[in-house]
Amino acid sequence: MKRPAKAAPVSVSAALRGFRLNTYTLTLLTVIVFGVVTLAPRVQTWVIQRQQIAEAQAAVDKAKQDVLDMQEERKRWEDPVYIRAQARDRLYYVMPGEVSYLVMDADGVDMSDTSGTVGAMLAERANTDEISTDIRQTSNNWVDAVLESVIRAGIEEPVEETAGE
Repeated sequence: MKRPAKAAPVSVSAALRGFRLNTYTLTLLTVIVFGVVTLAPRVQTWVIQRQQIAEAQAAVDKAKQDVLDMQEERKRWEDPVYIRAQARDRLYYVMPGEVSYLVMDADGVDMSDTSGTVGAMLAERANTDEISTDIRQTSNNWVDAVLESVIRAGIEEPVEETAGE
C-alpha cells in the first residue's frame, strides 16, 4: 500500500490569490455586517434586561426571607418566656423578690446615698410627704418652646464655623 504524498505547504499569499472578490462574496459580507449591526443593540438590550430580572429576583428573594424572619419574630413574641426576657433586657423589669442592680457612671452617683440604689434616692427626692398649698408656675411654657424651635429651624440660616475660633 502506498502512502499518499505529502501536500506542499500553501503560503498565505497563494491562498489569497485564489480568492476572488465577486458579487456573491460582496453580498454575503454585506448581509453579515448588516446582521451584526442590526442585532447588536437587541442583544445588548437582552443582556441588560436579563441583569435587571436577576436583580429583581434577588430583591424578591430577600423580601421573602424578610417576611419569614418577621413571622418567626412574631411567633417568638407569642411566647411568655421570651416576653419576660425582653422585659428584663430592655426595660430592666425584675420578678417579685428579685434585686436589680444597674451600673451607672461614677460621676453621676451620689456616694452618700445609704439606701443602696440611685433610683431610691431619686424617688425620695421627688416624692415628698408634705403637700404644698402654693401654686407653682414653670419659667417657660413647653408649647411655646416647641413652637419657637420649629419657627427658628425654618427661618434661621446655619452659622458657619471658622477654623480660627
